[in-house]
Amino acid sequence: MNADDEAGRDAVPDDRDLYADTLLEEELRQAAAVLDPVPAELLQSALDAYALHDLDARLAELTFDSLVDALPVRGAVDAPRMLTFRAGAVTVDVEVTADGLIGQVLPPQPARIEVLGGPRDARPVEADALGRFTGHTPPAGPFALRLSTGAEVIVTEWLRA
Repeated sequence: MNADDEAGRDAVPDDRDLYADTLLEEELRQAAAVLDPVPAELLQSALDAYALHDLDARLAELTFDSLVDALPVRGAVDAPRMLTFRAGAVTVDVEVTADGLIGQVLPPQPARIEVLGGPRDARPVEADALGRFTGHTPPAGPFALRLSTGAEVIVTEWLRA
């Protein structure tokens, strides 16, 4: 093995390097939260300002959250979180799992659903003609859903995954 091969091998990060970077980033995030926390008023102002970019969107009300409304099932481990949002005649049922999102728009209709996660880019998924959709990336941290049905835009309230 020559020096060029060794340098090329060292330039490509492996899973251990990515894991160490992720741990370091999380430790720095926690340290910043303790040593220099974002004031609650500023955080609320930022969330309010971000919500204004969809000023014409209808807000979907959270009508069911399995963390709050469901009775605990004995022996259930890692049960998926079930959410139901309603905006007028439109209902969105969502199951949040470690593998992503599974849901349905009712009444059944095609829609584009974006999983919003703060300043990151939205991850769009498409609902089929029966209103069913699947997102393969689980939300991390606060998230909301933006549904575009063609006739209207509906935004859910923000929740923590």
